[in-house]
Amino acid sequence: MKRAARPLALLLLPLALAACRGGGDATTLTVLGGSELSDLKPILDDVARQTGVKLDVRYTGTLDGTEQLLGGARPDLVWFSSARYLQLQNGLQGRVLASEKIMLSPVVLGVKASSARRWGWTSGSVSWKDIAQKAASGDLKYGMANPAASNSGLSALIGVVAAVSGKGDAITAADVTAPALRGFFRGQALTSGSSGWLSDAYLHDQDRLNGLINYESVLLSLNASGKLREPLTLIYPKDGLITADYPLMLLNKDRQDAYQKLVDALKSTDVQRRILQETRRRPVNRAVPLTADFPAGLTIELPFPGSGGAVNAVLNAYLQDTRTPANTIFVLDTSGSMGGQRMEALKAALLGLSGADGTLTGRFSNFANRERVTFIPFSSGVQTPQTTEIGPQKAQALTELQSRVQALQPGGGTNIYGALEAAYAEAAHAPPGRYTSIVLMTDGESNEGPSARDFRRAYDALPGSVKAVRTFTILFGDASRDAMNEIATLTGGRTFDGTSDLQAAFKQIRGYQ
Repeated sequence: MKRAARPLALLLLPLALAACRGGGDATTLTVLGGSELSDLKPILDDVARQTGVKLDVRYTGTLDGTEQLLGGARPDLVWFSSARYLQLQNGLQGRVLASEKIMLSPVVLGVKASSARRWGWTSGSVSWKDIAQKAASGDLKYGMANPAASNSGLSALIGVVAAVSGKGDAITAADVTAPALRGFFRGQALTSGSSGWLSDAYLHDQDRLNGLINYESVLLSLNASGKLREPLTLIYPKDGLITADYPLMLLNKDRQDAYQKLVDALKSTDVQRRILQETRRRPVNRAVPLTADFPAGLTIELPFPGSGGAVNAVLNAYLQDTRTPANTIFVLDTSGSMGGQRMEALKAALLGLSGADGTLTGRFSNFANRERVTFIPFSSGVQTPQTTEIGPQKAQALTELQSRVQALQPGGGTNIYGALEAAYAEAAHAPPGRYTSIVLMTDGESNEGPSARDFRRAYDALPGSVKAVRTFTILFGDASRDAMNEIATLTGGRTFDGTSDLQAAFKQIRGYQ
């Protein structure tokens, strides 16, 4: 018996559905993206299956990404939390062919609920000046990302300077060093090179801090995580703030069709609802209503400076003159295995921090005014700590540091834990009013001196103020990833991979010091 012919529309339906779901060959777009976008991966994977447009994302910081683009990097797309700084760069004008805002999240202050009630900060009438006064008095101790490494930190810096000075987008370096701003940053007790790590670090330090400046989405996620011993009350300063709008930017004209397909999917009602529910970022699609977590009133958007030079001057003034001065302790492996190219790589990285790196990221990661820098070289034994104070004679201090770097010589075994014990002994005698951190760089495993268990016992016996000092470890050569991660986890720090680019790892860590 002959089967009846099926209508042509029914025959074509499976093909149409396959096209809608991304059937056929997928298109892959290269993306230079902010590290905070990593939480979108499940959503982006589903969008790729639906549209056939996959994203190959290389995560980076705003300044680092800007430097890569100025240096000739040519991704198909750029996707940072904000494009304000990037678009001010003369060398990049005209390269952005299209830009679409995908989601929104203002940078706000979260304060422990008990502090907010005690200070009367539950009425919605708090200004940045009020916040600065609480920080200056010592009542508010908060964490904020480094503005030279993270957009949330840069947005907070620009916002508070614009609001407190009353100058809007006409702010200058002089405004950053005004007494009110110095008082505001006196309250910063935690820094970070990324907004995500800052959130995790706050959990580690929540007993000694009562505030956190970060994206609204991050603070709302913290409150919903069940990990806080006390929830945060979100403060939206009445004089304004700066909002991240996550523009997806097209740089490759040959990818226009795939770009538009991706934008349409990301701005669709279903995907925007998922972005709101899963990341707590605000939708740009007005068909998706906000939940009760978000305030009903509108926030005032503060202006951003109109030139890259102005932003750079503000950043430099903050790093050199206003922020809490750093006390940085470098624990440096000079064992025999560090001979040859490895020692040359270490010296190049340290010389870069000592003024030899003139790149955009290099200028903002150099040792700063008022900083106290200590080197503790180690091999079989641990050398006496060598400390340089960077005072008014900065050039002389940097020359001294460069001489100490050049004097490093390889030889002997690897006494990692003995060197770490020496670093924490040095941290215990740090001058007050400084932000102390430790960097451990090694190319191998410990084979002399105390064991990891010995170090843990010694660390556990330290006073709380000294245990609060974090160690940031750098993987290099044949270093054990497990051992480095164990040290970083124990001390609340983080591990950086310097196996392919040691200088880049040292510069990244500067955002956490």
